[in-house]
Amino acid sequence: MSALNFSHIGVTVPDLEKAVEFYSKAFGLYVLMEPTEVLHDDSAIGQMCDDVFGEGWGSFRIAHLSMGDGIGIELFEFPNTIEEERPFEYWRRGLFHFCVQDDNLEERVKTIEELGGKQRMKQVRKYYPGDKPYRMVYMEDPFGNVFELYSHSYELTYSAGAYA
Repeated sequence: MSALNFSHIGVTVPDLEKAVEFYSKAFGLYVLMEPTEVLHDDSAIGQMCDDVFGEGWGSFRIAHLSMGDGIGIELFEFPNTIEEERPFEYWRRGLFHFCVQDDNLEERVKTIEELGGKQRMKQVRKYYPGDKPYRMVYMEDPFGNVFELYSHSYELTYSAGAYA
């Protein structure tokens, strides 16, 4: 089987409008679908949600955004989404971050912080100090969702004999 292409990632947030503003400005995403309410009904999307969430899920709000390469970020706001500070439990099962790429990483960090995000690391780190310009940093959106920024592609970063 051939390698798949990445399509999108879904992120749950407590404030959909604030999230659309943050992700569109912080990442330069364009909005494909403005915040929209999805209701439990007999439509195709309603039936799909029954399969995913189980019976009685009620409703939620959703927005679709797209990266420059066509990869999507799907933002969800559920009526019972709790805005809470949670510990960063990276060792727990499941997704703990996603990564986006910007060769002007340091400027992107500033933009993200101006929009309410925060840098998790003390500084931007170099993968191959003195050898290659590959840099990375972990960040958070205003809701505490963790993401990473790379200066170069995943393939370039790791095909060079990672950490050698």
